[in-house]
Amino acid sequence: QVRLVESGGGLVQEGGSLRLSCAASGPIFTINTMGWYRQAPGEQRELVASITSGDSTNYADSVKGRFTISRDNAKDTVYLQMNSLKPEDTAVYYCNAEIKARPILLPSNYWGQGTQVTVSS
Repeated sequence: QVRLVESGGGLVQEGGSLRLSCAASGPIFTINTMGWYRQAPGEQRELVASITSGDSTNYADSVKGRFTISRDNAKDTVYLQMNSLKPEDTAVYYCNAEIKARPILLPSNYWGQGTQVTVSS
């Protein structure tokens, strides 16, 4: 079965940086859009950034200029470089990907288990 596994979360001071990684595994045929979402306590899950298979990117206004999303198609991995972190960036960050998996080859949405990012002031 297809799995998404995130890594790279942790505790960082305001102004610091973290890099999140998310690796997909399993009977993958193709991966379309990959993205990062986050959910703070008491809040709804929100899109942080996404990247298409053609490397077109989209960012939430709150992270533009500070976060950079990228992907390595050879490794089926998506990254989120987070710089100039703020306390309001504190949340659980989830990886998401639209994947066509063998043998059915219908695009389906997959989620990682989440990784905690905490920014202290």
